Amino acid sequence: IPAEESEDELPDGEERLDTRLSEGDTAGGSQEGNKDRSKEGAVGEETDGDGHREGQEAEQPDRTPASSNKPRKKKKKRKTKKNSAGETVEDVLKDIDIILERIEDPGLAPQSQGGIITDSRPLLYVEHRNLNPENELKRYFGARAVLGDQRPRQRQRQYVRSMWLTAPKNTWPRYSKTGITMQLLDTRRGVQHFTFEHHREYQQVQFKFLDAVESMDPNNIVLLLQMNPYHVDSLLQLSDVCRMQEDQEMARDLIERALYSLECAFHPVFSLTSGACRLDYRRPENRAFFLALFKHLMFLEKRGCPRTALEFCKLILSLDPENDPLCVLLLIDFLSLRAREYTFLTRLFQEWESHRNLSQLPNFAFSVPLAYFFLSQQEERPELERSQARERAAWLIQLALIMFPSVLMPLLDHCGVQPDARVTSHPFFGLNAQISQSPALNQLTSLYVGRTHALWKDPAVMAWLEPHVHEVLCMVEVGDALVQEAEHKRKIRYQSAPRNIYRHIILSEMKEATAALPLEVTSQPVMGFDPLPPLDSIVSYTRPERTSHPSNESTLSLFFRSLLPNFNLQGDVRHDGDDEAGAAQDLNQGVNRLMAAMRDMLANIQFQEPPRDDNPEGDGDWD
Repeated sequence: IPAEESEDELPDGEERLDTRLSEGDTAGGSQEGNKDRSKEGAVGEETDGDGHREGQEAEQPDRTPASSNKPRKKKKKRKTKKNSAGETVEDVLKDIDIILERIEDPGLAPQSQGGIITDSRPLLYVEHRNLNPENELKRYFGARAVLGDQRPRQRQRQYVRSMWLTAPKNTWPRYSKTGITMQLLDTRRGVQHFTFEHHREYQQVQFKFLDAVESMDPNNIVLLLQMNPYHVDSLLQLSDVCRMQEDQEMARDLIERALYSLECAFHPVFSLTSGACRLDYRRPENRAFFLALFKHLMFLEKRGCPRTALEFCKLILSLDPENDPLCVLLLIDFLSLRAREYTFLTRLFQEWESHRNLSQLPNFAFSVPLAYFFLSQQEERPELERSQARERAAWLIQLALIMFPSVLMPLLDHCGVQPDARVTSHPFFGLNAQISQSPALNQLTSLYVGRTHALWKDPAVMAWLEPHVHEVLCMVEVGDALVQEAEHKRKIRYQSAPRNIYRHIILSEMKEATAALPLEVTSQPVMGFDPLPPLDSIVSYTRPERTSHPSNESTLSLFFRSLLPNFNLQGDVRHDGDDEAGAAQDLNQGVNRLMAAMRDMLANIQFQEPPRDDNPEGDGDWD
């Protein structure tokens, strides 16, 4: 009988594994014969590594027949009563996290320890687990430090919808349909094109939001959010207001709520990870998703989660890689270096250089050789790969210094490094290099230096950079053809920056680059919910025109309107304005309204009584 019971239990090896993991029982069954106890114990002891254990359990079902379920139910009941080895729930949950990471990430080892390019997945492939900042924080500080005592409480927490982009919070208002939906427009060459759509009720809320923005009073946006707590543009605009008031926590919370609202409207076949779903930034309905993702990744980077921010950056780039409306290519190299994803950065450069000319952007020209240098310093790599990376880094950094000589001196200045006399006195890297460059190139170099100078402060990096600077000076002195070619390219290119670069600089709020923006950008109003909209926008609905025409009113009428907002001298606009009798009647009505308004104003004037002598809290004596 015990032998039959053990044979019934063996075909359900996977179910037994799930039961053991979920109930905290890491030992096999101990109620059977000695042979089965030793066999089950050998399987149950391996709680840390899952490869050997799964191999044993996968082989056993092939040699055992199926039987009834009664002994299985009886044994499960006995299992729940016992917790062998006295392990705590936290230890078992930690083992579950380790097992899940190994199961979900089969390509991690070849990507981090193999050659320079070993990942066979698409370049912009997004992993769901890397979109959660808690996973990155747990790798840095441990699950106990990040989650604390949250795990036991999760069983009493009310049910919320599971999301990928952000985790809903109990403090948020209850979600209801907002009137935003997503539609599949078409599919071309395996790429699906989607768009968000605003229903009629959401359009009315959008019109009220535009009125609130024009009022220049954030309280009106707050009132609108109280009635419509998941209106996306209101959340984006109010987040900027909170950030300006140094309330970073509330600003981040509003952005996460906007992402939650948009994710609830996703189309069933819209995929975040495939890299084959597109959104057109020219449609105003789609812009909120781009901006919410960008603002969210900026908060993640400041929070110390560069790996999660890089994943969101890849997601934004995958939504429109051809046009790149927010120009995240100016940011993705910095996030790759901060997250130590050097392999991804070098792969991006090799695959896109031929058709995107990434080397003509100062950030890629300097960050890619820096990534190769860091790869050459990894001792776990084979010596051949390290030497190849070292040679590649040396050649690319020299090309970068030749192409963009104006980067070196500001970079050294930000790093607090004083160059030697030869570099300081040479005109190639001197002040003339910065003055002679075009304003568009100045914006790109200022953005890169202001953003990534901290990555160059490493003494090992400076020791690697110094001999290459002197090598470039030797090439300049002998009149190398590369130097003349680079100077010719700088004169022809970088005449004016495209609109997406301006948009990126505004959103990044990097003071070094913002100061270099042209007057035609800084002179126009920039709204946080839609900075610098595309000139070729695809508009699906328009805001209705105002019924009142204050521009036709007289100065006196505007003055009384400023005192009494409900005052209207002209009254209702008459369509038979050419009729003299009607015009005279309108004039009389306007005069009567003016007199009534003046009476109301005089009646409402209240004079403040002067403070009495016996008032200790008075403002002081009156003259």
